[in-house]
Amino acid sequence: MTYHLLSLSLKLLSSIPFKVLYVLSDALYYVVYYIVRYRRAIVHKNLTDSFPEKSEKEITRIEKQFYHFFTDQVLESCKMATVSPAEISGRMRFTNIEIVNAVLRQGKSIALYMGHYGNWEWVASVPLHLEKGVTVAQIYHKLSNENMDRLILHNRGRMGSISVEMRKTARYATELASTGKVSIIGFIADQSPKKREVRHFVPFLNHNVPVLTGTEKIIKHYGFESWFLKVKRVKRGYYEAEFVQIHEHPETLPDFELTALYYQMLEKMIREQPELYLWTHKRFKHAVKWES
Repeated sequence: MTYHLLSLSLKLLSSIPFKVLYVLSDALYYVVYYIVRYRRAIVHKNLTDSFPEKSEKEITRIEKQFYHFFTDQVLESCKMATVSPAEISGRMRFTNIEIVNAVLRQGKSIALYMGHYGNWEWVASVPLHLEKGVTVAQIYHKLSNENMDRLILHNRGRMGSISVEMRKTARYATELASTGKVSIIGFIADQSPKKREVRHFVPFLNHNVPVLTGTEKIIKHYGFESWFLKVKRVKRGYYEAEFVQIHEHPETLPDFELTALYYQMLEKMIREQPELYLWTHKRFKHAVKWES
């Protein structure tokens, strides 16, 4: 019963036209930023520590831009409950998709590095643009609330993608490889590992951060192609996502080099539109002192 009520509520919210939705987002911004002050201390510290070269005025400007985008992103994600394939295709454009399809036609699978940047929920529409028969999956953390988890999985799967729990990633990749299925798997790889699982650090936004290296291991073990999704917001409610190959032969790179290349590309993207990064999460909680 709870799930059906949540689903109905989400569909009602999702049915609101985009123009009206952004009016709601503007109102929600003031509530979140000025009244609730949702994680403002965390966001301000993350921005200040990441961009020491910027003035307090610049930091505040980015902070406000981020919260404007944050409320947009939350409500835009809700639209996935009812948005049509035609409309989402017009709002979430993918470039270099023909190159990606050519790779997939050769029978090669792709590991797609992503970040908590832009509207990653809309990236779930990428199956609409790929070769038929290609398995499209995204690795995710299962939510503790079963009803919310079920709801999010349903929305993410509406355009043809599959969600795989992070703890099942290796098993899933093995199954794909053993059955010869051509696939593209998305990894939002900028999360901080648990402290006891830290194995490597890389420079990132004026920090030395611990990193997850599982994606690199999977790429090398199964011979996946390594690609990065570079996202930019063209205007409110419209995005462009470019597929960029990270390295032609990742298996030849030293350990952790592919992960470092990913973080370099991620940082460059963030610096172009910093307000689109998820500054509310504690990405730097296990970072060590920066040494230039």
